[in-house]
Amino acid sequence: MLKVTGSTMPGALRFLPVVVFADADEAEKEAPSPAPLNRDDLSLYATPPQTSRYAEPEAGQLEESVATIRKLVEPYAAWCQDTYGRIKPTVQRVVRFGSDTYAYLKDPPKDFYPRAGVIGFTGVLGLLLARGSRVKRLVYPAGLMTVSASLYYPEKAANVAKSTGDSVYDWAVQSYAAVEKMLNPQSKAEEAESKP
Repeated sequence: MLKVTGSTMPGALRFLPVVVFADADEAEKEAPSPAPLNRDDLSLYATPPQTSRYAEPEAGQLEESVATIRKLVEPYAAWCQDTYGRIKPTVQRVVRFGSDTYAYLKDPPKDFYPRAGVIGFTGVLGLLLARGSRVKRLVYPAGLMTVSASLYYPEKAANVAKSTGDSVYDWAVQSYAAVEKMLNPQSKAEEAESKP
């Protein structure tokens, strides 16, 4: 007969399955062998039935207060997000304009600062000459600054004048048509009736 004990097996080998063949008596050899057991048949390996259920915990006073504040603040937060979405492109354009201006002023073209000084001085001179009327305060500085800027930058002034002239002409034609339509609506209706 073979005797195997745990103390004689070294380290991790004691966990390995070992098959031991032993010599049996004649009576044991003729007896039918029992049916092999299935692991699921043993109660040790059976899964207990699930009887537990998830219960929603009751909201405490702090959670209720936070939920109330969240409901009150939600419209304002949505308004802020909407406003941010509308303002963001404008802010990005202003930042880009500022960085471009900084880059331009960091390395300006020749004689830029004296020209800018003369243009600014003509604006101040226009403010001094425009005493008394609000229209003069608007027209004189802008007009004098435009004239001095066009002396220093004639090509850009010609381009601006051309595009501005075209838009002013279009606006004048549309205004004339609208005024004519408002003043003579009956005459066109009478002409249409008299032409059968």
